Amino acid sequence: MNDSRFATPDHPIHELLVRRWSPYVFADRSVAVADIRSLFEAARWAASSYNEQPWSYIVAAREDAAEHARVLSCLVEANQAWAQRAPVLAIAIASLRFRRNDKPNKAAIHDLGAAAASLTVEASARGLCVHQMIGIEPERARASFAVPDGYEPFTGLAIGYPGDAATADEKMRERDLAPRSRKSLDEFVFTGTWGRPSSLL
Repeated sequence: MNDSRFATPDHPIHELLVRRWSPYVFADRSVAVADIRSLFEAARWAASSYNEQPWSYIVAAREDAAEHARVLSCLVEANQAWAQRAPVLAIAIASLRFRRNDKPNKAAIHDLGAAAASLTVEASARGLCVHQMIGIEPERARASFAVPDGYEPFTGLAIGYPGDAATADEKMRERDLAPRSRKSLDEFVFTGTWGRPSSLL
């Protein structure tokens, strides 16, 4: 992977987090079934409120061209343009109510994100990348895959090995090669009152 894609943290963090990034350009290389299983196993063991585990996934590898195309069709057009080259596609779905009492689960989307974070770190450990997208067509996903009421198709995931940005069109190349940036800690970690940077920083 191109070193310019690595994070440049201000404080030490794990190398797997440094290497995590979301490419637009994927290599023409399949992902082993064993690796796919391990990514979702990592999601399985994420923390969740009351151990509800509100996440579900619709997943397809390009070896099953029809299913891969069906998942792809649930992405918005702009995302389809680049995600079609990813060897594995998935739709992440959240159960919005607790199984134990049928009350709204206000943590469901948070917990879906926690599962996604676990999945992406496992991907980094295996030399893989995951590009998550909010740009999906939820109702198309619901209809295409018979997603029941109470479950919300929420994000798309493109999974694979990072490709050579030089082989992509100009727009995708620019996106993949753009410098990475993040807010500084004092912009979002506060103590005492909103907006006051924490003294712990």
